[in-house]
Amino acid sequence: MTSVIKLGLVGFGKIARDQHLPAIAATEGIELVAVASRHNQAEGLRNYAEVQDMLAAEPALDAVVMCQPPQARFEAAEQALAAGKHVFLEKPPGATISEVEALIALAQQKGVTLFASWHSRYAPGVAKARAWLEARTLRRASIAWKEDVRHWHPGQAWIFEAGGFGVFDPGINALSILTEVVRDPILVAKAELEVPANRAAPIAAKLALKTVKGAPIAAELDFRQTGPQTWDIWIETDRGEARLSEGGAKLAIDGVAQDCEPEGEYPAMYRRFVDLVRHRRGDVDLAPLRLVADAFLSGHFRSTDPFED
Repeated sequence: MTSVIKLGLVGFGKIARDQHLPAIAATEGIELVAVASRHNQAEGLRNYAEVQDMLAAEPALDAVVMCQPPQARFEAAEQALAAGKHVFLEKPPGATISEVEALIALAQQKGVTLFASWHSRYAPGVAKARAWLEARTLRRASIAWKEDVRHWHPGQAWIFEAGGFGVFDPGINALSILTEVVRDPILVAKAELEVPANRAAPIAAKLALKTVKGAPIAAELDFRQTGPQTWDIWIETDRGEARLSEGGAKLAIDGVAQDCEPEGEYPAMYRRFVDLVRHRRGDVDLAPLRLVADAFLSGHFRSTDPFED
């Protein structure tokens, strides 16, 4: 591999344009040279309609970043890994756990990096919250993760299709923070999922979680929030309380705001990816995805009003 890691990117929607492009540009040691997208083209780069076309025409690519909806991710990632490319997976890393496990096995067989990028774990307050909790005993926690799907995913019908996760597309961000900060394994005790009558994935969910030591964790997720958006996690311990807000960007301990670095989730992920590729290591944590799968497996589904974008 050359000193600069040459990247291809698959899927050129809003998240790729708003987050991945500036993060790649700000990261030393990588260069984006090609994009594969059926619907959009990137100015100044070589563009292809399909991932297999990009792989065939760009043999010098070192790595491929997957930014398409999760339903289409497995096939594209499998092709890239089979071609000997390192792979960066946007969250969620796949539509099912079995898909991601198959990709892990293929990456190991090929001796290349597979990286599941839980971007919210890189929010400025998360590492501080984890360090604070390590010296304490968790008593309980709660999550409120509520946003407006019409604002964040306008016209993106895939998110309410089977495999699109619905409200768990943002909700898995909260679960990724939770499983990073709380080191004990977490179980789904109960789940109530509201599914619009005309859709296949939930628009809201209430989860009763617990650690293996019995600490209760309540989570409320909603895609119908208007006005101010809510991305908060509260943690109560034997020695104080903490609150992560704005998706982990801010941390308060016992009501006192803590100093946190400026937000830089995606640049931090790309720095991590470069390090993994240089050392040919993988990093795929399935804990957040497993909690979503368990919620679907054990949850009570209730039909609610049809949703129209």
